[in-house]
Order: sequence, then structure tokens, then C-alpha cells
Amino acid sequence: MVEQLLRLKLRLLGNAFRRSPWRVVGLVLGLASGLGIAIVAFTALVGARLLDPGVAAPPVEVFGAIVVLGFVIVPLVFGVDDILDPRRFSLFGISTSRLATALAISALLGIPAISLTLISLGQVVTWTRNPLSIVLAVVAVPVIVATCLLASRVSTGVAAFVLSSRRSRDSAGLLGFVALALFFIVFIAFRNANWQQNAGAILAGTARVASWTPFGAVWAAPADAAQGELGLALVRELIALVFLGLLWLAWRTLVKYMLVTQPRSAEARSYHGLGLFRVLPVSPASVIAERSFTYWIRDARYHASLLVIPIIPFVLMLPLLVIGIPGNILALMPVPIMALFLGWSVHNDTAHDHTAIWLHIVSGTSGRSDRIGRIVPPLVVGLPLLVIASIICAPIYGDEGILPALLGVGLGVLLTGLGLSSIGSAQFPYPAVRPGDSPFAAPQSVATMSALIQGLSFFVTIVLMSPAFVFAALALFIPSYWAWASLLYGLVFGALFLWLGINWGGRIFDRRSPEILGASMRN
Repeated sequence: MVEQLLRLKLRLLGNAFRRSPWRVVGLVLGLASGLGIAIVAFTALVGARLLDPGVAAPPVEVFGAIVVLGFVIVPLVFGVDDILDPRRFSLFGISTSRLATALAISALLGIPAISLTLISLGQVVTWTRNPLSIVLAVVAVPVIVATCLLASRVSTGVAAFVLSSRRSRDSAGLLGFVALALFFIVFIAFRNANWQQNAGAILAGTARVASWTPFGAVWAAPADAAQGELGLALVRELIALVFLGLLWLAWRTLVKYMLVTQPRSAEARSYHGLGLFRVLPVSPASVIAERSFTYWIRDARYHASLLVIPIIPFVLMLPLLVIGIPGNILALMPVPIMALFLGWSVHNDTAHDHTAIWLHIVSGTSGRSDRIGRIVPPLVVGLPLLVIASIICAPIYGDEGILPALLGVGLGVLLTGLGLSSIGSAQFPYPAVRPGDSPFAAPQSVATMSALIQGLSFFVTIVLMSPAFVFAALALFIPSYWAWASLLYGLVFGALFLWLGINWGGRIFDRRSPEILGASMRN
């Protein structure tokens, strides 16, 4: 039984290299990245042998706990397709214990298992301090590998039920983005807490907590033995073994349940009434605006874009914080960055309609009405968001007089970006994620084209609004009328570029309607 499943797993892994060349290249790069990270971690653990046990223990314990926790969280948050799902064997009459054992052993074939083995062998080198620490470190190798792989199998099995529908998988992915944002906020909080001087104390405190959890106990046991804490080492080893036993029981129970249970089907929702279509007067532009609002409220593709917008400033600020840029200067970044991505958010909105765009074409809807309707949601969301963000960021910078400059730059970038998006979504539609698909998927053919169009959109927006940026920069050093000049330029020329974009994009839409419909059919 085990031999047959191992052969099946090898065959499935081999078939992955028979796909298109680009998929094979991506697969090879992913495998190389996983092994590369494992080699780096192994090298670091070997180098930790040169440190005193009390100095080496905290980073090793924290790192190990993060590794184990990652194998638990990643399948739950993002969902992982299981090529050996237990439900596929439900008709073969295999006993639960045999199938659970065989599937668990088959998990040893793969890059995660190889990487884990390499990393766990590195900690053996780290704790070659005395006979007991060596014994516990050697015992930790199979315990670490088994714990991580079983945790991953259990999380994947749970995700197969919890994330059985597309909506639940999308929601979990969006929660992952929120968790990423919280991570950056925590990182900034640590840094502001004088991390450079208190790094040892913070790391030691984190390690103390992690070592008593099931995720870090197996890593802490040999570290305690290396420091002469024999009682603590044995207690934590017991915690690790108990956790491994509970994982095995959970996996066996889950296999038994999966063999006789079908995945949940997504519940169909019933909507009544006209909803947002009752709000505005009847006109082509207003109907398209109301439908766009419906997309922004219900479509996971738009949810992903909206959640990324507040995260991007933190991602870009992180390296600047590390190199020592003052926090009050960085407080000026969120407003223009959010405005840039809000204006860009509808740059491929036509392609997001997929084949539904034919309704606009066959009904004779004018391109100008189409363009106006699509920019209403980002305007309704973006204008108050940028005003509120500017009011918050100006005091953080330390000078409320900079508020007009922030508003000028933010509103100007938003209006200009929407104008360019109105042109780009008609002139350069490229394949987009289809309605109902995961927002984290993407057609393979879009890589070069989408990167080029997006980069060009960002560049032209910044160039057209460069005077507003210059006036805002002058306002930082010459507190006079320059801040108001930035506001005036941003509002006037931003509105002008938006008007030009709507009209130009509308004419392109009218002229290229057949091409736009053909492009949507190829998405």
C-alpha cells in the first residue's frame, strides 16, 4: 500500500514537468527557491554552533516555532490543492489506519520534506554541546519533520472543507492580506520601541513564550540540554511528543471523516429588488456606475485591490524605515501612494467585465457614458479616503500647513490616474481574472503586457502631476503659498486630465468596440 502510493506520488511529481515550458520554468524556480532557503537556514544553524548556547538558543527557538506555525497556517489561509486527497480513495475499500499511514509517509516525497530535513539536521550541529543535547537534537530531526508534515496534512484537510467554495477561499486569501498589514504594523511598533538596543531582550522574551508552545518545544529541548537545564529539556520534549501524537490522532480522524463525507457546496444566494439601481436616476452612465458599485461590493477581485491599497504604503515604507529615514518624512508617503493605486485600480476594468461587455456594445451605449460610470466608485471611495488620510498625516509630519500640499498631490494623482485608466482600459485591455475566479490567479499571457501597461500608467501619472509634487516639496522648505499652489494645480489639472481621459477614452471605446469584444472573448 505504502509502496503504491509512493510510486503514485512520484508519477504525479514527474508529470508536473510535462506541462508548458513556462510552467516548468516556474516550477523549477519554485523548487530552487525552497531549497535555497533551506540551505541558507542550514548554514545559519551550523554557524550558530560557534555561539554560546545562551546566545544561540533564542533565535533558533523563534525561527523553529515560525517554521512549524507556517505549516499550520499557510494551508488554512491560502488553501493548498492536495494531489493525494483522501476522498479520492473512498471507493477502494482501504482501512482508515492503512490509508492515513500511507498518505502521511507519501508526504516525505517533496521539497518541503527535503527542506525540513536539511534544516533539522542543521540544528543537530548547533547543539553538539554535550551527550544529552546531541541525543535530543537527533531525536528532534524526525519529530520536526513529522510534526510539520502532519500539521500541513491536517490543515490541508481542514481547508478542503472550510475552503471548499470559491468565496471562502477568496475570503481566506483576503484575510491573509490583512494579516500581512498587521505584520508590518507590528514590525514598525517593534522598531519604534528602540529595537536596536533591546533586540536581545525582545528576542529572549519571544523565545521563552515560543518554547512552551507545541510549535517551539521541539526546538527548545536540545537548547535547554545544551545549557544544562535537563528538567526543562525533558518537559519540552514531552510537550513536542504529545503534540505529535495529537496531530496523528487528528489526521487519522480527519481521514476517516473525509472518506465518508462530501465537500460542502457553495450556497446559492438570492437577491431581491433593484438594490443600488434604485438610487440614481436612469441613464446609461448612472446604470453603469451602479453596476460598478455592485462589483466593488460583491466581487472578490475588487476586494483584493482595495485591501492591497492601504498595505502598499507600509510595504514601501519598510525598507526606508530600516535605513533610518525619519518617521515624520515617511508620513508624507501614504496619501500619494494610495491615490496612485486608486487611480490605477480601473485601468483594466473593461477586461474585468469579460463577455458581459457585449451588453454595452450591442445596446449602443456611448463610450463616454461607459467611461463615466466606471470611475464613479473609485471617486466615491477615493475622495473621502484621501481627505481623511491627509488630515491624519499632516499632524504626524509635524506641520498642519502641509495639508493643502498633501490634498493637492493626492487628489491630483487620483483624478489624473482615473483619466489615464479611462484611456488605457479601452486602448490596451489585456486578459484579466475571470468573474468568479480567485483574485490571486492570473492568465499566463499577461505577464509582460500587464507589467508594461501598469508601469507606463504609473510613469505618465507622475509626470503629469510632477508640478504638484514640486510645489509640495517647496512647501516643505518654504512655508508660504507653495502648498496652496500644489492644491490648485492638483485640482485644476487633475480635473482637466480626467475630463480629457473620459472623452478620449470614450472615443476609443466607440471606435474599437469590436476589438474590445474580441479581446474579452480571449480572456
